[in-house]
Amino acid sequence: MSTNQSIKNPNVSTWGAVKIAIMGGTFNPIHYAHLLSAEEVRDGLGYDKILFIPAARPPHKDSRDIIDPEHRYQMTLLATSDNANFEVSRIELDRVGPSFAIQTIKELQAFYGKECDLAFIIGADSLIDFKIWKDYDEILNICRFIATTRPNYCLDKVPLDLRDRVQYFSITGVDISATQIRERIRSRRSIRYLVPESVWEYIEHHQLYR
Repeated sequence: MSTNQSIKNPNVSTWGAVKIAIMGGTFNPIHYAHLLSAEEVRDGLGYDKILFIPAARPPHKDSRDIIDPEHRYQMTLLATSDNANFEVSRIELDRVGPSFAIQTIKELQAFYGKECDLAFIIGADSLIDFKIWKDYDEILNICRFIATTRPNYCLDKVPLDLRDRVQYFSITGVDISATQIRERIRSRRSIRYLVPESVWEYIEHHQLYR
């Protein structure tokens, strides 16, 4: 597994037990809502690191609207480079086949060892369709899930049997979406202040989402 910073083995006594939260997604492109959510989880729940994992081949999304994973990986590196508590992993990009969360979680648990408290960040909205994830029941049994919500978020659409199996965490509501950003680019509208400047410059340089 490669990251933008070297990852030490948590079994080494100089580091000790560590808390790491996984932030997965297509990051198509990564934007400030992703970064704010990750930082609020890290700060509010006491995690040492947030590990961003761009999905190479998301099994439940239309691949026609997703740009090359290398571009998404590079933008994620740029967006997180100024935060020492953020790291980026190529674990799904360098693996053959669909990007299944169950496989990623098991590989990370094996890599970090039993001393690591590993959690997975998911938007509460994603719980509505969570049962289409491969081996969703096993995922919830082997890994802590943190469901981020907006203030006063209603859980009515979340299946009853899932509601008590995740930890909810309220974050600042920021109305930014990757879909909105892609549409603005195609309409020749500015995306500055929706994404970090380095990401905006990368998109401009490579003429992405045109």
